[in-house]
Amino acid sequence: MSALTSSRPAPARRPSYAAVLRVPHARRTFLAALAARLAYGTVSLSVLLSVTRATGSYAVTGLVMALFGGAAVVLLPVRATLVDRYGPRRALPPMAAAYSGVLCLLAALTWRPGAPAAALAVTAALSGCLAPPLGPTMRAVWGRLVDEPALLRRAYSLDGVAEELLFVSGPALVGLLLRFGPPPAGLLLSAVLMLAGTCAFVTSPAVRGVTASKRTAGAAPGRFPAAPVVAAAGLGLALSGADLLVMAFAEQRPNGTEAVPWVLAALSVGSAVGGLLNGAVDWRLPAAARLVRLTVGMGSALAVAGLAPGVWTLGLAMTATGVFVAPTLTTAYLLADETAGESARTRAGAWVNAAVNAGSSVGSVAAGLALGRLPVGACFALAAAAALCSATAVWAVTRLRP
Repeated sequence: MSALTSSRPAPARRPSYAAVLRVPHARRTFLAALAARLAYGTVSLSVLLSVTRATGSYAVTGLVMALFGGAAVVLLPVRATLVDRYGPRRALPPMAAAYSGVLCLLAALTWRPGAPAAALAVTAALSGCLAPPLGPTMRAVWGRLVDEPALLRRAYSLDGVAEELLFVSGPALVGLLLRFGPPPAGLLLSAVLMLAGTCAFVTSPAVRGVTASKRTAGAAPGRFPAAPVVAAAGLGLALSGADLLVMAFAEQRPNGTEAVPWVLAALSVGSAVGGLLNGAVDWRLPAAARLVRLTVGMGSALAVAGLAPGVWTLGLAMTATGVFVAPTLTTAYLLADETAGESARTRAGAWVNAAVNAGSSVGSVAAGLALGRLPVGACFALAAAAALCSATAVWAVTRLRP
């Protein structure tokens, strides 16, 4: 009997991804959240195509996209704070309804050519302001559903890989929809996915049990997740220019542009594989130390990519780079959750999410400027330097605030 008892804890130390989905209510909650988050995979391309078709101006389209993405990033921690304060059941449905309504308005404005640019800009900015923080909320729910660290790592890894696949499948879904309707139909699809998915999410028993967080006297509010935010910003800064860098690299080789989609797909495949492996490993290092090593690995792989002699070797290097992407983000979210107080878990994850997007915005501009002045290899080196600098900053922050 004692031998049987001593063998029981072993499976718990190395739970599988299937064990994550066997947690009570996890499968229903996760699938509902993914349905709503798929709207974020379809909406960007839909906005881009709809506004371009309605105005015929790339300048207007660029402005609208900047306002749409910028408003979503800047106000994400604010919306996440509302979820922490009032609970997801009270905070998310009004956001989802308002966001979906504004997307429908944007679809109506862009259904026919000739829409006023000012109206499109205001509507796009408003929709960005209202976008529900579904990713951070789902990760906060994972933290309440799962109390075992190893199982929580797998839950976060599964969540991260699934989210990345949504941003790959979303544009493909829009492309399929374009065979049957105009680009604004993608905005309507995004609105339906957001509203229906959010309603299914908040009615899940796992979410119904999440109440508004109430701070009491003496309760620890949690620290600002400085190290995860720095790592996430560095990741966004380093990888945001990957599309431009790969394209510029390929254009310098005969028939290289034909391989660009495959090289970028290799980055996504590497990220998915790395995310799954990261969740499967029983790590001994603390999350902060892993975050430094993962960021260094990503930067080193990017530096090697810039030295690739050909497009296909570049694909291998980008696959290696991708192996570090999802683990870096997953570890950043886990570390943010560890440092957050009970009343700020959603907001902590939102800061990481916002940092990735902000870094991506800055990095895209920087990559475009650098490519006009420097060789492609040097641009890859700068992207790698951004990742390595963020790793150094994460190390310094964790040394100062262990």
